[in-house]
Amino acid sequence: MPSSSLIKAGILSVLLALLAALSWEFYLRHQGIKIAYDDNYPLWADKRRLVYEPADKAMVFIGSSRIKYDLDIDYFEDHTGLHVVQLAVEGNSPRPALENLADDPNFKGKLVVDVTEQLFFSLSPFAEDWVRPRIKYYQNITPTQKASFEIDRLLESMFVFLDDENFSLNAMLVEAHYPQRPGVFPDITFPLDFSRTTFQRQAKMTPRFLTDTSLTNRVMNNWRFLMVGNPEKPVRGDTLQGILDKVKSQVDNIRSRGGDVLFVRTPCSNFVRDFEVKAFPRKEYWDRLLAYTGCKGIYYEDYPAMAQFECPEASHLSPAQATIFTKNLIQILNDEKGWIPKKL
Repeated sequence: MPSSSLIKAGILSVLLALLAALSWEFYLRHQGIKIAYDDNYPLWADKRRLVYEPADKAMVFIGSSRIKYDLDIDYFEDHTGLHVVQLAVEGNSPRPALENLADDPNFKGKLVVDVTEQLFFSLSPFAEDWVRPRIKYYQNITPTQKASFEIDRLLESMFVFLDDENFSLNAMLVEAHYPQRPGVFPDITFPLDFSRTTFQRQAKMTPRFLTDTSLTNRVMNNWRFLMVGNPEKPVRGDTLQGILDKVKSQVDNIRSRGGDVLFVRTPCSNFVRDFEVKAFPRKEYWDRLLAYTGCKGIYYEDYPAMAQFECPEASHLSPAQATIFTKNLIQILNDEKGWIPKKL
């Protein structure tokens, strides 16, 4: 039997740990930080399992970060009666997810593919290194991992400090901004207020981000660095044709089972738009993608209500803008594309 002194020491240790955790939680909430979810492999896998809902009950979205910010999931679901399955992954091409769904004989739904040309048409392994591990995790998930996810989601819904992406030791060390060593590729970090993730996997900017120019400028500088520092040239010729061949084959697979695919080009502005229009001319990439696959598409600049957006950091919409974008997206899907039942 342990001695009374050891028992007292154990109880004291537990109480001190609990006090430290509650103090940290109180401090974060006092700073105005609200609940967010780690957008990790388990959360993505939880959404991936939902793609088998009937096409008249759900719509699946894949892409890069823009559709995660620009689609107001609550508004979309409230005004269409459809469940949104959000599978987009920041900084990655949607093509691996398209391939995964095309190879899944049980997927027969409606799929919206968000196209950011620099990522969609990329052959760099870095454009797939976050989405492919998520697919692998989903394919090999164990009962223990499923149970762990259910516990984690419950705790994350109650405690701010469990935000591993921002408040783990590693995350805070990165945010310490130590001097960069010569010859080492710098860490590209984003402020917490730029992205808070909901359980549905919608990314949202905070009010503080929208009013603090130091934060918006920090993110814009990241985009400038990535544009200038990216050694990958836009694909052309046979390489581009090879990508289009694969995409068409995958689209055809989904359609052969009764599903369908629609492409959407989400807004950008300022220097980001200037760069993307120059590097990836619409006629050579977007128009060719639609013509070759035979898919319907929505390009934001074709619609006045979408074309006027000025993104806070030149690449993604604010929550208020996302609601406007989503309202117009629903209207287009209803009236022009015939993709969802009218429920406005």
